[in-house]
Amino acid sequence: MIKLMNLSTPIGCTESQLLQAIAKRLKISKTDIIHIQPIKKSIDARKKPNIFVVWTFLLKLKQEEVIYKRYKNDHDVERYKPHFYNIPKLSLKEFGSRPVVIGFGPAEMFAAYLLAKVGLRPIVLERGKCVEQRQKDVAFFWKTGQLNPSSNVQFGEGGAGTFSDGKLTTGIKDFRIQFILETFISCGAPKEILYLAKPHIGTDRLVQVVKTMREKIQAFGGEIHFQACMKRLQQENRKLIGVIYEQDGQLYYIETEQCILAIGHSARDVFSMLYQDKILLEQKNFSIGIRIEHKQATINQVMYDRDAAPPDLPVADYKLAVHLPNRHSLYTFCMCPGGEVITASSEPNRLAINGMSRYARNGVNANSALLVGITSNELHDTHPLAGMYFQQKLEEAAFHAGDSNYFAPVYTVGDFLNHRMSKSLGDVEPTYRPGVTIAAPESYLPNFVVDTLCLGIPAMARKIQGFDSPDAILTGIESRSSSPIRILRNEFCESISLAGLYPCGEGAGYAGGITSAAVDGLRCAEQIVKKFTKNHS
Repeated sequence: MIKLMNLSTPIGCTESQLLQAIAKRLKISKTDIIHIQPIKKSIDARKKPNIFVVWTFLLKLKQEEVIYKRYKNDHDVERYKPHFYNIPKLSLKEFGSRPVVIGFGPAEMFAAYLLAKVGLRPIVLERGKCVEQRQKDVAFFWKTGQLNPSSNVQFGEGGAGTFSDGKLTTGIKDFRIQFILETFISCGAPKEILYLAKPHIGTDRLVQVVKTMREKIQAFGGEIHFQACMKRLQQENRKLIGVIYEQDGQLYYIETEQCILAIGHSARDVFSMLYQDKILLEQKNFSIGIRIEHKQATINQVMYDRDAAPPDLPVADYKLAVHLPNRHSLYTFCMCPGGEVITASSEPNRLAINGMSRYARNGVNANSALLVGITSNELHDTHPLAGMYFQQKLEEAAFHAGDSNYFAPVYTVGDFLNHRMSKSLGDVEPTYRPGVTIAAPESYLPNFVVDTLCLGIPAMARKIQGFDSPDAILTGIESRSSSPIRILRNEFCESISLAGLYPCGEGAGYAGGITSAAVDGLRCAEQIVKKFTKNHS
């Protein structure tokens, strides 16, 4: 097959028009095209209102070799070499003990899926509930403000990513990604995630995708325990020998020599336990900030110079970063077009927020995190858990700023930039539930973060007109965009402190988002498979 890249077409092209555009580009007849498969689709709005779709196709053609030789010096035409993710079939008979997977977010799900498919029958321990029950707990919290610390946006089947946009965009390049996307599709995700430049599943569809993947793991022999909280890693001579967990008030012990630890970045009790047990940790740079909300129609008009008309023209998104005179930077993160701001708290008396979109992305508002980087220079503390303590302190301040009932502190951009007291909100209505309280960002954010926001929002408005609209809303606090801790591991993904322990995913400091976490889960599982194969070959 031949890969044809960077083919531009007008929006709304029919299949016949696409075939004609491909034929024209390669100077062949439409009848020479046997099959086309899109593998990338993006929007080019640089010359708005003239907007184009940019495609990459896999093509099966008549006289393929002749056509390839004709274009061998064309950088947009190349021979396609498929990558296959091969999964061996193994047996547990001589393995000694079943591998344990702690957590059940994207990293853990793909780790467990691979281990189950090869025949190693993993045991999964998830402190939260299954996704169906978890969904009810989250809805109840958003309605009433009554938090369940073990079943919320952070904890439960699917991890924190279940209650997000389901964004699959990633900056990494890895052969495993194709397998991950195909697995998601086999579990009910939309097929276009294979080729959209910014693929997403949507919170509403993720619930069913997660449930189906769990059922597949179980069908391959995996065992999943919900509301099972890991309490201790048992070790002997710095080697893992077992895992103790609590379920329904009872303690249980699993003998195992291999454990994938993918706890996410909100399991702060586990980080404290690891530190006490002398598992080597280090500080990792992370970010703190706030969410900004605009009307989606405003963003569409600015980015496209016209209204969006899905599906031909998706609702507009953006990605911004500015470097500022105060030697800090401000950047957008997890932009949710047509979405809402949600409460993502997991601890009593601490407030954390996030953004979420459904598959249709048809909400009235657009929102994005505005983040400022935090390093050891800002923490003024070298303790491995200093970043975690810093997050907790700010979340407590935001909780009190929001009237101590999980209402979120909000402020208009106009009042914030003009340093005046907000008394009311404007045309942009907050989407956050269970409710909001007007409170200045200065009441819960550090001064250097406030200063960076004051400088950065107008700088971003020079890139996107109206970004500093007076009626736009700032909602706090966005504190869990990434883990402030890294659990140190070697080149084989194994803890340098405890043999048999595989720190994995975003919480361990080795991923950033659903796709990269899933890649890391597969990578860790592969190491266990290799160890098994080497020991029993």
